[in-house]
Amino acid sequence: MPSIFREQLLAGRVAFVTGGGSGIGQRIAERFAQHGCTTILAGRKQEKLETAASLIRDAGGPGAVEPLDVRDYDAVAAALDRSHRRFGEIDILLCAAAGNFPAPAAAMSANGFKAVVDIDLLGTFNTCRAAWPHLRKPGSSVLAISANHAVMPIAFQSHVCAAKAGVELLIKTLALEWGPDGVRANCITPGPTADTEGMSRLAPTAEARRSIEAAIPLRRFGTKDELADLALFLASDAACYITGAVLVCDGGASLSRPGFTAAVQTA
Repeated sequence: MPSIFREQLLAGRVAFVTGGGSGIGQRIAERFAQHGCTTILAGRKQEKLETAASLIRDAGGPGAVEPLDVRDYDAVAAALDRSHRRFGEIDILLCAAAGNFPAPAAAMSANGFKAVVDIDLLGTFNTCRAAWPHLRKPGSSVLAISANHAVMPIAFQSHVCAAKAGVELLIKTLALEWGPDGVRANCITPGPTADTEGMSRLAPTAEARRSIEAAIPLRRFGTKDELADLALFLASDAACYITGAVLVCDGGASLSRPGFTAAVQTA
């Protein structure tokens, strides 16, 4: 789906995207490319990254891949250094790598909890910290993908709730610390989003999907394109005075908390 924005808002800029091989991260990377941005995709699976990079090129922007695990700081730092040498200054950082699986806290292993916290929270810190030397200039933008889990306790999601709450406070802290250098840092909070791995796990049946949709004020799942346009806005000069914000794009799901939480629990 083409962007609702007509002008090339990111012409000449460079973005580094973790979790760029699939899902929301991939769609945002495509949108950036449509608006003239050179986009580097980072993720664990080379094949997924290569497929996504071909879509980036089809969208009209140069694309490159960096296979890595965001839990490995040295690997992230090396990838950012290579990207800087190849493409020049990095202007946009998108932290979209995430992990999830439904499990009750009493039955979850310590390793299972740690894996999600390490991917979501530690991975976001690693990426931001490693990117700092390349981002430290006016006009740079950091974006992280959060979730309603950060403010809504959801059964069988204790690991994600803890991780995303940490991500949001981390990004707000970076906005405080990095603002004097002209670097903005913001979060995007999607609600239930169609055609994503997360929703396929949380709502694996048509009945489960209907139950969740019925608890959302707009009565539908969001789309990856809607999130991509929000990310494009935040990364562009149109949002040049927005930092430390958590922009919720969830169809009102977080407003109907009891119903939405119950729907997810039973999905």
